[in-house]
Amino acid sequence: MRTLLASTAVMLAATTGAFAADSVKACLITKTDTNPFFVKMKEGAEAKAKELGVELKSFAGKVDGDHETQVAAIETCILDGAKGILITASDTSSIVSSVQQARDAGLVVIALDTPLNPADAADATFATDNFKAGELIGQWAKATLGDGAADAKIAMLDLAVSQPTVGVLRDQGFLQGFGIELGDPNKWGDETDPRVVGHDVTAGNEEGGRKAMENLLAKDPMINVVYTINEPAAAGAYEALKAIGREKDVLIVSVDGGCPGVQNVADGVIGATSQQYPLKMASLGIEAIAAYAKDGTLPQPTEGKDFFDTGVALVTDKPAEGVDSISVAEGKDLCWG
Repeated sequence: MRTLLASTAVMLAATTGAFAADSVKACLITKTDTNPFFVKMKEGAEAKAKELGVELKSFAGKVDGDHETQVAAIETCILDGAKGILITASDTSSIVSSVQQARDAGLVVIALDTPLNPADAADATFATDNFKAGELIGQWAKATLGDGAADAKIAMLDLAVSQPTVGVLRDQGFLQGFGIELGDPNKWGDETDPRVVGHDVTAGNEEGGRKAMENLLAKDPMINVVYTINEPAAAGAYEALKAIGREKDVLIVSVDGGCPGVQNVADGVIGATSQQYPLKMASLGIEAIAAYAKDGTLPQPTEGKDFFDTGVALVTDKPAEGVDSISVAEGKDLCWG
């Protein structure tokens, strides 16, 4: 009996080992685990991983901008034998050396939402066309103001001083859409148009948006257009304006398309927002890792672009002539969070 039990144990161990060897491990590394955008991204990755039988581990920075935690997560994924990493990088330049270590170790690395700097530091990028997302809200704001656009006073509420690519693309897209001449399109803050009151950073959250708005209002209390990196920052900017009784006469635009943000469009807090689709990004990313693990296939970019475009739509109930948009009702059907 003891011999039989021992033989059975050996067989089970061998079977378990074979199963472990065949299983595909993947990692998702997001900027935070509290922003609804990244919560939905994680849900999409988990659902697709379960469907495909991929073993997924998720990591996140403590706050937006927490670079060191993301570096540590990459190291953990390499040691854990992962086949691939999906990452929304907090510092798109500084993370490159860690990403290269993962690629040198045989992992496929896919950037989600936020391209690395340079973009080809990752094997692929699945993202919103963030420049287009910014351009749409810039075009809408300009068309909505009409003749008043020529004398606008614009506050730019950005993400971080490190200027991650996602923040630069949205910022520069907005300015171009509004008709502001760009300086170096690879960074923000060097434009010379006097309509731009200034830039401040928000860390992509409501408190940061409020403080940044207060700082820029101190510089010019007559600001009447506010660009925000995302909808939590927009909500904070609105609170700062409300505190001085100016919430009704300032146009706020944003990017994200989360359900709270779309509701804020419905409620008049935000005039228009560009909606992106994080669940789709993450689902496609898991599919790409599974394909790479199977036969080394790498994902291909959208034709004419250097990344896979997961789509964007302008959401507003105040459409502007010449600017494509969808209604708030349609945005609610597609929102997340």
